[in-house]
Amino acid sequence: MQKKRNKPDLVLVATIVLLVFLGILVLASVSASFSRQKTGSTLFFLNHQLLFGLLPGLVLGGIAYMFSLKLLKKKSPLLLLGSLAAMGAVFLPVVGGASGGASRWILLGSFSFQPSELFKLAFIIYLAAWLDSRMEKRNFGKGKSPEFWQTLLPFLAILGVAALLLIAQPDLGTLIVLALIASIMYFSAKTPISHILALGGLGIAAVLLLIKVAPYRMARIQTFLDPSLDPLGSGYQIKQALISIGSGGLFGRGLGLSVQKFGFLPQPMSDSIFAVFSEEAGFIGASLFVLLFLAFALRGYFIAAAIKDRFPQLLAVGIVSWISIQAFVNIGALAGILPLTGIPLPFVSYGGSALVSELIAIGLLLNASREQKT
Repeated sequence: MQKKRNKPDLVLVATIVLLVFLGILVLASVSASFSRQKTGSTLFFLNHQLLFGLLPGLVLGGIAYMFSLKLLKKKSPLLLLGSLAAMGAVFLPVVGGASGGASRWILLGSFSFQPSELFKLAFIIYLAAWLDSRMEKRNFGKGKSPEFWQTLLPFLAILGVAALLLIAQPDLGTLIVLALIASIMYFSAKTPISHILALGGLGIAAVLLLIKVAPYRMARIQTFLDPSLDPLGSGYQIKQALISIGSGGLFGRGLGLSVQKFGFLPQPMSDSIFAVFSEEAGFIGASLFVLLFLAFALRGYFIAAAIKDRFPQLLAVGIVSWISIQAFVNIGALAGILPLTGIPLPFVSYGGSALVSELIAIGLLLNASREQKT
């Protein structure tokens, strides 16, 4: 058995290239008219995404692809602490930025970024390193069950720190995605099934508590079940999204010809971009995107299962889970099968911070894919 270190998984590379290329194409189509209306140029938002998202993302993703995973594991605590500091900085009056009642941005002159996007990646790296060290010390999967207070409680403490910062922003959608990623990684570390059941119970209790302390979250769930309860309020976005998707028919209205993006559908270039694209490209175009994300998930987990070393394996599981969960939560919400969470669509939604973080993660995933066994 020899490790395949000379090149990444080519099927995964092809899938990612298609996703990134189509993401830029979709944004170009969706944003052109909107960009001209707002700025006078049809290319303003596309150029911004290319210059501040794709270009730095490709450079940093290339560095991540060549970076030593052993060194990355050693530096994971520093990465987590740095990202936590950035998350806390959003509350500072000088550099913190707020919009719509949420404090989620750091503003440095004309430059802004959302630290929660980088925090997802730093959290995944740290959790992979921490679980790897626990597996070494406690012999996970070798007949010796780790003690409850030596594994599950520290894991909950790590997740709890992240939860407090995300709740304070507030950003419940990111918290739910992060909790799902962490749970999948914890399960992948061959932890006892009792721990997984405990996590599930605690997760349900936490969601119920968060709904109770913030009534608007219950309103979102109620309008998810029946959008007609508040068609001009909390149910407005889902109704308009369903109109967009449905009006696309089989082949769509044509790229750039969406009607719903002009003042009807909120956040047409970010949270709702899949609905606009479905209107323009129809069922065929929307299905292509869904199939590409599904292919990414299946191939990614297949690769992770073939990696023998624990840290790159857990890292791969975390990154694949992150992109896949976020994609299907976004698409599911706009299709009316999940409550709206405000989660962007990976590689597609407008936002440089998200695209840069995702491309760095892809660089690390391709790096880890070289650790497969033949």
